[in-house]
Amino acid sequence: MSEYILELRNISKTFPGVKALNAVHFELRPGEIHALMGENGAGKSTFIKIITGVYEPDGGEFFIDGKPAVIRTPLDAQALGIAAIYQHVTCFPDISVAENIFMGHEKTTSPLKYIDWKTMNGEASRLLEQLDANFDSRTVMGTLSVAQQQIVEIAKALSANARIIIMDEPTAPLSNRESEDLYRITAGLKKKGVSIIFISHRFEDMYRLADRVTVLRDGKYINTWNIGDVNDHTMVVAMVGREIVQFFPKRDTVPGDEMFRVDGLSRTGFFRDVSFNLRSGEILALTGLIGAGRTEVCEAIYGITGYDAGRIVLGNRELHHRGPAGAIAAGIGFLPEDRLKQGLVLRWEIAKNISLSALKKFLRFGWVDRKTENLTAKELAEKLSIRAVSVHDKASTLSGGNQQKVIVAKLLTSDMKVIILDEPTKGVDVGAKTAIYEIMNKLASQGYGIIMVSSEMPEVLGMSDRIVVMRDGRVTAVFETKEASQEAILQAAMQDSV
Repeated sequence: MSEYILELRNISKTFPGVKALNAVHFELRPGEIHALMGENGAGKSTFIKIITGVYEPDGGEFFIDGKPAVIRTPLDAQALGIAAIYQHVTCFPDISVAENIFMGHEKTTSPLKYIDWKTMNGEASRLLEQLDANFDSRTVMGTLSVAQQQIVEIAKALSANARIIIMDEPTAPLSNRESEDLYRITAGLKKKGVSIIFISHRFEDMYRLADRVTVLRDGKYINTWNIGDVNDHTMVVAMVGREIVQFFPKRDTVPGDEMFRVDGLSRTGFFRDVSFNLRSGEILALTGLIGAGRTEVCEAIYGITGYDAGRIVLGNRELHHRGPAGAIAAGIGFLPEDRLKQGLVLRWEIAKNISLSALKKFLRFGWVDRKTENLTAKELAEKLSIRAVSVHDKASTLSGGNQQKVIVAKLLTSDMKVIILDEPTKGVDVGAKTAIYEIMNKLASQGYGIIMVSSEMPEVLGMSDRIVVMRDGRVTAVFETKEASQEAILQAAMQDSV
């Protein structure tokens, strides 16, 4: 009997111009939670797609229970008991939970092969009960939260008798409470003998769940450790390949005069009487618990939504813009929290994404001047250290950190004065975080005013000059960062507004 339920030896995969995986090996024990860590672009996504049969490797060997195996298609992976749950849940939103769980292997009656709804709903209910789900198998999938949809994906894997479940950044879109629920469910699967490959950028996930951790860097295997033998420093050096002496880069910029403010901004049902100002060269953190109204305020400022009362003032001029186009024209840029749905056109080239918010700059006699567009994109890509073969690569091929940089580059093509960054480092690795922080500092040194929405207390304290705390749609406190503490911020985030 083999020690490993899954073993990969010398797995390699090359795409045009990129060696995505280079002789990688990996072992997974029965009933083990094995964390897979690495920077964006380290090869983790390619690794998943090879295990699940989406990509066929150029070389290497698979072993299941110690026996050679072949995985060329997703059906091969499914037959071997391998399933994957992704950060961005792929589901059929307009049909029931039960139909989603059994999609592709529906329960049918014999010999007519009609769908056996009673059996299928009953089996789905049993699986959901095992996972302590608080919704019914007949519920329409699209009405569920992201956390609930992930539970359905886990139930779907179990319905196909999966022995190996790959979880790709499952906590990234979840609140702290939802993450705790996922930890509990994952630990329960382990007790039942399911083996789990848990991919995350969060060290907390690794420490809370994993038995062992493997690190990839630049498509290469670095090492595997028992979880008790690692710490943050070990992991950062392994993932980045160098020591990060100062995680939050030192800021030398002194904020100037007030350049922007909102007075008494209100939107019924979302936020009320929100006021704060922003100085040139300042990084202002907007923080609070999930649902505090931070994103909603920023969307109103940018014109994605409206507001019922209050004023938005840039310089000495009150703004009355309608929609993002008006905000961009006024000098306000916005990096949304969900970069895939709101920040990028994934099927477009990097250059086209970068020029999108300032197309008028590139028009010549009614046509886009592609030469100028490409030159501008190339300059910004180099300035922001975007890792790609060329600016003609599609945005979908980039890592999360590089996708964030493309959105920042898009903001810089326009004449911006105020830049709103909503969770700018969400879902990116430690190396990419440091790069984004350096970009923010550089923008501040050039006189931009930056509003940073963040839920991460170390980031809030490490990157900002001042901190605005919100709760239930209202501002509860404003701190000078040098006088703030994590305890004071959390207390303000949980108290009644002032």
